[in-house]
Amino acid sequence: QVQLVESGGGLVQVGGSLRLSCTGSGRTFEDYAVGWFRQAPGKDREFITAISTSGRSTYYKYFVKGRFTITRDNSKNTVYLQMNSLKPEDTAVYYCAGNSGSSWQLPDDYGYWGQGTQVTVSS
Repeated sequence: QVQLVESGGGLVQVGGSLRLSCTGSGRTFEDYAVGWFRQAPGKDREFITAISTSGRSTYYKYFVKGRFTITRDNSKNTVYLQMNSLKPEDTAVYYCAGNSGSSWQLPDDYGYWGQGTQVTVSS
């Protein structure tokens, strides 16, 4: 089992950058793929990106590809989401989640969730 805590959210201007962190507790963090989702008010939670247990495989949704980068440091039990060229439509609560399976894009694929961190992009 793993507990996840996100940090690094905040208010940023259009075109700015933020780096989110997802830190896991428990000795089995490296056994889980980790995904990032976001949820804007009135919208469904949507998948953004995920990274494999080793960090060698990643996947991005088209609307963040080239702007967001996911990495992980298993020695620190942490996954990072570097977000560049932020847009107002990136405003949402961002969640990280842990996945012990091979399917990555649906919320139901993930068994463990953090509490979320707010990202607000102002124009």
